[in-house]
Amino acid sequence: MAHEHAHGHEGHDHSHGPGHGQGHSHSHSHSHSHGLGGHHHGPTDTGDWRYAVGLIVNLAFVAVEFIAGFIADSTALMADAGHNLSDVLGLAMAGGAAWLARRAAGARRTYGYGKATVLAALGNALLLIFACGAIAFEAVRRLAEPAPVASGMIIAVAGIGFIINLGTALMFMKDQHKDLNVRGAYLHMMADAGVSLGVVIAGVVILFTGWAMIDGIVSLIIVAVIMIGTWGLLKDSVNLALDAAPNGLDVAEIRSALLALPGVTAVHDLHVWGLSTTDAALTAHLVHQRPDPDALLAEAQGLARGRFDISHTTLQLETGVLPDCPAC
Repeated sequence: MAHEHAHGHEGHDHSHGPGHGQGHSHSHSHSHSHGLGGHHHGPTDTGDWRYAVGLIVNLAFVAVEFIAGFIADSTALMADAGHNLSDVLGLAMAGGAAWLARRAAGARRTYGYGKATVLAALGNALLLIFACGAIAFEAVRRLAEPAPVASGMIIAVAGIGFIINLGTALMFMKDQHKDLNVRGAYLHMMADAGVSLGVVIAGVVILFTGWAMIDGIVSLIIVAVIMIGTWGLLKDSVNLALDAAPNGLDVAEIRSALLALPGVTAVHDLHVWGLSTTDAALTAHLVHQRPDPDALLAEAQGLARGRFDISHTTLQLETGVLPDCPAC
C-alpha cells in the first residue's frame, strides 16, 4: 500500500519585512505516494517480465531469421533481421526505463528516475520514424525495380515473425493506454507484426500472380499505418519531456477545483507535469481565508489525489498574494 505523508509548517507566521508583507501564513505540503521507486507506478511495476520475455524471444528470432536468410541467399531476410534488431533495442529501452523508474530517489535525483520512461517513449517514437523511413525507401526502390522477392522459406519465416511480434505486442496491449512507455513498446511490436504480415501477403500474391510490385505497395501502406500511430506517441512523449501537463489532466479544471475549496480566494503559481509516464506532480500557491490551514491542506491534497490521481503535490498556503509572483 502507498503511504501519504504531509510535511508541513502550518501555523508558522513568517515576517518578511518591507516589500514582502507581514503576517502571511505559509503551509508547505509534499504529498508522496511511495510505491516502487519512490512514487506510485502503474502497469510497469508488475509487468517487467514482459520486456524480458519479449527481448529473449525477439533476439532468438533475429538469429533464426538471419541464418534462414543466409541459407536461402535472401538479402531481404537478412536485412529484415537487422531491422528486427530495432525491436530488441526498443524493448531494451522501454524495459530499462521501467526498471530505472523502480529505483528510489537520491540526494541528486530527488524525483527519482521516473523520467526515464518518458525518454524511452520518445526514443521509441524516433526509432519507429527511422524504421518507417528505411522501409519506405526500400519500398520505393522495389516499385521502381520490381523483382521476385518471395519464396516458400521467406513466407514461412515472415509468418513466424508475425506470430512472435503480435504475441509480444499483445502482452503490452492491456496497459498501452495507461503508460506511454508501454505504448511505445506496444507500437514497436505491432509495427513489426504489420511488416511481417505485409511480407506474407505480398509473398503469397506474388507466388500466385507474379505481380512483384505488390511488395512495395503493401510496404508503403504499412508505413502509413505505423506513422499514424507513431505521431500520437511522438507528440505525447515530447510534451511530457517538456514538462507539459499529461493527457487527461486539464489544468484549468484543476485550478477551478482548487478555487472551489471553501475559503480559497485565489490560486497562482499552478504547475502540473509528468514525473514519469504514469505519475504526475502538482505545485500551487493557495490564497485563503481559513482559520484551519491544516484542514484546507488535507482537503486540497485529497482533491488532487482522489479526483485527479496526482501522486505528488506541493502546496503553499498564503493569507495574501506574495510578491514572489508579480504577474499573478
